[in-house]
Amino acid sequence: MAVNPNSIVALSELLKPPGDDNESSDEEKQSTKKGTAALTPGNIGPLGGSPKEKQGTCSDIWTEEEVPKGKFTEDEFDPRPAPEYEMVFKQAITSEDMYLQMSGRNPSTASCEDLVIKIKLPDTEYSEVNLDVTDTFLDCRTPKYKLGLHLPHRVDSKNGKAQWDKSKQLLTVTLRSVREYDFLSR
Repeated sequence: MAVNPNSIVALSELLKPPGDDNESSDEEKQSTKKGTAALTPGNIGPLGGSPKEKQGTCSDIWTEEEVPKGKFTEDEFDPRPAPEYEMVFKQAITSEDMYLQMSGRNPSTASCEDLVIKIKLPDTEYSEVNLDVTDTFLDCRTPKYKLGLHLPHRVDSKNGKAQWDKSKQLLTVTLRSVREYDFLSR
């Protein structure tokens, strides 16, 4: 492929910094005569002013309108601490999966069917535990502890199960994962 010298000159003109021009193009001369600055990549964006002008001097990332309201917001006046918990992904594998590796499963969380959450609730009785699970959130409350946990992906909240171990004072919640493209990995 032969390189045209005119194309190299044109490319160098395009890449020239805005303040480093001894020879200005006709469009730049006309725009500076009219009192407007030449267009630069910094000018690209929404019309009607910069985002900083719209937000004022606020350093917040989101406005109040952008934050969803719901029952899962943190209550800063509730002094109960969050209990210790562990989130584990679980696979249902067979001997064919282990030794012959015929199903195409791997140890990643993409091949896991269940999400298991183990919550340690010391000095708590089973009757004091209030558990509410939705497809994206787990809410566990006792007189001494509260836990609001956003789940890493959607689950089938209607068919989950919870098990209380009195000797360890451990609540184990098992939830079936619901992912849009699970049929590809199974």
